[in-house]
Amino acid sequence: MPTINRRSLLGAAALLSVAGPASAAFPEQPVRVIVPWNPGGLADILMRALAPAMAQSLGQPVVIENRAGANGAVGTQFVARAPADGYTLIVGNAETHAINPLIYPKLAYNPVTEFTPVTTLASGPFALITRPGLGVETLDAFLALVRRQPGKITFASWGIGSTSHLAMEGLIKQAKVEMLHVPFTGAAPASTALIGGQVDCMFLNAGPAEAAARDGRPKIIGIGAMERVPQLPDTPTLKELGLPVEAANWFGLLGPAGLAPAVASRLAGAVAEGLKSAQVQEIFRAQVALPMMQTPAGMQQFLATDRERWGAVVRDLNIRLE
Repeated sequence: MPTINRRSLLGAAALLSVAGPASAAFPEQPVRVIVPWNPGGLADILMRALAPAMAQSLGQPVVIENRAGANGAVGTQFVARAPADGYTLIVGNAETHAINPLIYPKLAYNPVTEFTPVTTLASGPFALITRPGLGVETLDAFLALVRRQPGKITFASWGIGSTSHLAMEGLIKQAKVEMLHVPFTGAAPASTALIGGQVDCMFLNAGPAEAAARDGRPKIIGIGAMERVPQLPDTPTLKELGLPVEAANWFGLLGPAGLAPAVASRLAGAVAEGLKSAQVQEIFRAQVALPMMQTPAGMQQFLATDRERWGAVVRDLNIRLE
């Protein structure tokens, strides 16, 4: 995942403040943001934190609606078919706009031609976390356990072909081990199953993983980032431990194709203002989510790079779903 320049937040906000006369009347009604996953996942948490601050900037409510299914494809397709007026947006990420087109030959939307990039919101690393009672606390001990029981240790994900799934497949390949995949319909049910001991491990967003591990029962083995994260200063990265698995995701807003540039800039400006909120920043910190602000044009280039990155991963794993 490209490195985040924290200084871009202020620079992008300054650029986006000049939206042009076409956006002067926008918005005149509430803005609906579709989160294409179940409530309680990181995308849902971040967007619900940001929505009130965006509403203050826009002068209209920002309403969150969850439409889960097919690794985010259900809600994403819904927005692709919505009017391009700025009143229906999608929270997209690597799954919806880079991975899904690679693994679903019959995907009902085109991530390039049917959407207008607005702005990225945040990026966040994943943590490798194990269930209570698994009895391992280090990567070496975890891999030794997996090798003793090939194909029997289970790992959860929030869907086949999701970033959590592909990250674990990357670990499996590099470590030369066998594990059993148990996909769920979202991060929240997957992590609930892990905490409840129904599955053995998973790659989970670092913020929810840190919260789950506070009672000492689930164990965080390592972080799938290139550098340690401030909220978990004593937790090594997998790279430090000799297994350079990069496990992370990003989140951003997109509208249907044909969204007026001035409207996209107006919305991006509201996100930039919202990210300045102390309350929003505190929630992002708690979730180990790094603000990641870009102009619509900057997001378009980012998406192209991300598609190339995940394309190489999916081709290597040869994942195709009907």
